[in-house]
Amino acid sequence: MSMETGNHQRLEAALSGEIKGNVSFDPQILGIYATDASIYQIEPVGLVCPLDEADVIAAVRIAAEHGVSILPRGGGTSLAGQAVGQSLVLDFSRHMNRILELNTAERWVRVQPGVVRDELNAALAEHGLQFAPDPATASRANIGGMVGNNTSGTKSILYGKTVDHVVGLKVLLADGSMLDLAALSPADYEAKTQGDSREAGIYRDFKSLIDAHRDEIRERFPKVMRRVGGYCLDEFTETDTWNLAKIFVGSEGTLGVTLEATLNLEPLPKASALCVAHFDDVIDAIRAVVPIVEHGPSAVEILDRTVMNMGRKNRETAPLCEFIEGDPAAVLINEFYGDTQDEATGKARRLAESLRGDGRGYAWPVMSEAKDKTPVWEIRKKGLGLMLGMKGDRKPLAFIEDASIPLDVLPEYIDRVLKIVTDTGRDVAMYAHASVGVIHVRPILDLREQEDIELMKSISEETFKLVVQYKGSWSGEHGDGLVRSPYNERFFGSKLYGAFKSLKSLMDPDGLMNPGKIVDAAPIDQNLRYGTVYKLQPMKTAFKYREDGSFAASVEMCTGVGECRKSTSGTMCPSYMATRDERHSTRGRANALRMAMTGQLGPEGMTSETLHETLALCLSCKGCKRECPSNVDMAKLKSEFLQQYYDKHGTTMRDKAIAGAPEMARRFSGLMAPLINGIQRTRVFRGLLERAAGFSARRTLPEYSRQSLASWFTSRVNGNGHQLTRPKVALFADTYINYYEPKVGRAAVELLESCGYEVVLADVGCCQRTRISHGFLREAKHDGSETMKKLDQLIQRGLPIVVCEPSCASALVDDLPDLMDDDTLAARVSDNVHMIDAFLMHEIEEGRLNCEFEMQSPSVLIHGHCHQKALFGTDAMKDIFGSITDSDVTEVDSGCCGMAGSFGYESEHYDISETIGEQRLFPAVRAASKSSQIIACGFSCRHQIEHFTGRRAVHWVESVRGKAAKKGAS
Repeated sequence: MSMETGNHQRLEAALSGEIKGNVSFDPQILGIYATDASIYQIEPVGLVCPLDEADVIAAVRIAAEHGVSILPRGGGTSLAGQAVGQSLVLDFSRHMNRILELNTAERWVRVQPGVVRDELNAALAEHGLQFAPDPATASRANIGGMVGNNTSGTKSILYGKTVDHVVGLKVLLADGSMLDLAALSPADYEAKTQGDSREAGIYRDFKSLIDAHRDEIRERFPKVMRRVGGYCLDEFTETDTWNLAKIFVGSEGTLGVTLEATLNLEPLPKASALCVAHFDDVIDAIRAVVPIVEHGPSAVEILDRTVMNMGRKNRETAPLCEFIEGDPAAVLINEFYGDTQDEATGKARRLAESLRGDGRGYAWPVMSEAKDKTPVWEIRKKGLGLMLGMKGDRKPLAFIEDASIPLDVLPEYIDRVLKIVTDTGRDVAMYAHASVGVIHVRPILDLREQEDIELMKSISEETFKLVVQYKGSWSGEHGDGLVRSPYNERFFGSKLYGAFKSLKSLMDPDGLMNPGKIVDAAPIDQNLRYGTVYKLQPMKTAFKYREDGSFAASVEMCTGVGECRKSTSGTMCPSYMATRDERHSTRGRANALRMAMTGQLGPEGMTSETLHETLALCLSCKGCKRECPSNVDMAKLKSEFLQQYYDKHGTTMRDKAIAGAPEMARRFSGLMAPLINGIQRTRVFRGLLERAAGFSARRTLPEYSRQSLASWFTSRVNGNGHQLTRPKVALFADTYINYYEPKVGRAAVELLESCGYEVVLADVGCCQRTRISHGFLREAKHDGSETMKKLDQLIQRGLPIVVCEPSCASALVDDLPDLMDDDTLAARVSDNVHMIDAFLMHEIEEGRLNCEFEMQSPSVLIHGHCHQKALFGTDAMKDIFGSITDSDVTEVDSGCCGMAGSFGYESEHYDISETIGEQRLFPAVRAASKSSQIIACGFSCRHQIEHFTGRRAVHWVESVRGKAAKKGAS
């Protein structure tokens, strides 16, 4: 055992003995924390998720005693590599995320460092207040990280940077000293310098440092607002009121650990409007920024063609792109605030008229309604993730993207940077804050190739020279980290760089706080996540991965932007929302898979028990397939892993029971159903089942039907002798509507017939959902091939296939086709299978269905199934409900119900299943009026809702009928 290993074991033992929060030295967990959203990877020494301040103090003390460096971390969304290092990582996001004190009269709030910016603002909104800096990652950016990075965002032209909003900080230094920092008058500051304490020495030496370098600071710091490079020494040269909290803002955790932050709050704007200017040429768009800024906007953001095209291809964002007119090379999103909507809209219209009159751009739509403005900002906020979702090995990389350039020379600078990149034969993408001269230019490179690594270095060097020439800032908002710190001595000069090192030594004399950032940095091509040594291990897969190219490419689509760590909206990622554990985020799982498939977790990586545990809480909800900007499909990746895992370790009784559930349903429905159902309801059976197979005794298994849908359909047709000549449609007889709840199938038949269709029941076999989700991929392919062929026979007769159960529809449209060898068959079935609501709405839009609808209840509350939202959406269902006069239709932003097929039935997952549902869904159901009908299209969703709330939910087809068709279906 090496001395280093022994030291780490002693460190782990010491931490485990004192820390109340989470401590981990597991190689897989450390691998998950080895990356952020940058191009770098460094495995940490260990991980602590402190429960409270006492945990932080203990962790810092123990690390110092063992000579181990310390890395404070929040959301891990850093783009420059600030959040990775060979250190003890302190993750504040899991537990230390409370709002401690709010003073609305004086407009300030005191928070712990793990509070998420959007969660904070959600709490402040009812008071008409906000923490103003608004990065694109606001849904998961932690306040501690925003302080460490001096974050700004889209509204910085109006609100500035985080440093402009920090009132005070409570900071812990590596030697255990505690500092409570706030603004001080000259007299109060002088008083702080008196005495022999550590605090007094810091105040004295810091004043001496500023006094000795005052002229150099004034001369060398860039004269642009967006400057976050180095340490914020320039905050102390033009004022007599000093606040040492500001020196920790933007310090990237290199000086101390933020324990609390007191923040200034701004009033929420009363009204806003947008003018989205479209341009045929990128440089023309940038030339328009100066005259636009003269109109006083709150934001001017640029999106280029690359980002917009990615947005149009992305499942989540494609519907949001309708504001884009034609095929612009770039758009400028110009926002205006006002005390009234008329005032804000008037400003936007005046800008549009001015640009039109000057011949700048070709379209200038003005937007005042939230329904029009929200999609624009959503596309902007997802711009980074959209770019990184680019298919192929080359990705738009962050290394020169953060320069802030004076507006008067910005067009010339961008033109020259684009030429530098394109002269190398590589493409480029860009977006961001045109109003303040920060346009994120991202060259598209593959750092697994030495040639592209050399290009990265040369492009960086040439761009750096331009930034100096144009008197800009090398770090405009993303910080120095590992990618820009190596340039700091050249950028600021040796005197100021010496001052930075002196400050570092003053606050952190032993160099324990996040070393290698801002000062004493390694070259930019060290510690790359994807370098020339990055190698994939051979792997034979069941899925074809036609969309992404391979299993590895699908995993590598995850870029670390951390959209899966959001917690206030959407579906992705249910288990992270419940646990706040990075391992149980989509990003955490993708990182674990990436490490495993490249051998970084040892030879057993792709079949290991630890990887199985990491993927266990993935509910296969497919939320990530839609909501992740890169469309990472963790459900599919988990299925592939499980097949590999079973090949090595075999399967359990529970695995086999879940995979075989459709076959059991076929056998047990019918005459045996009452007997089987009665047995399943008994406590004795439930207890035995829990002990034998791990199904929770607190659940009762779904009951089988006495008559299958197929039996009812056959007897009904034969009995009434229908001879219909109306258009035909095939209803897929999935397992759930065939053997468990045929009432849903009967309702679907009646609905389709009431709309004027003749229904053909497609009783053609199972969609293989249970097998696919649980990793029995070869069996799913074998039996699913027959289902696909039988469906294809109906399709080739001209029949569209409609499906009631969302998880079955997703299997037929998405998963099963990617298992098929026959590309043509796969595509034909995928293209002709429809959710029943989407089919009917499409028929209406195409003029083939002219039908009115009526509802059982005038009020409905909709919970969308995860697969439904991921692949099909709920708009068609809502539009049908909405077409009914006096209908009251509400869709709750409910996330996942927590059941997820068999997940909620598994005894070890029962509690987390409940936690997931309690986040948003169950409270909304309980709050719904008794007269409201609860709509849930998912079989498991309906059972989950009834189990935990007592409210019975129905499939939407049970609540609607067509009536009095004006012209019928044609």
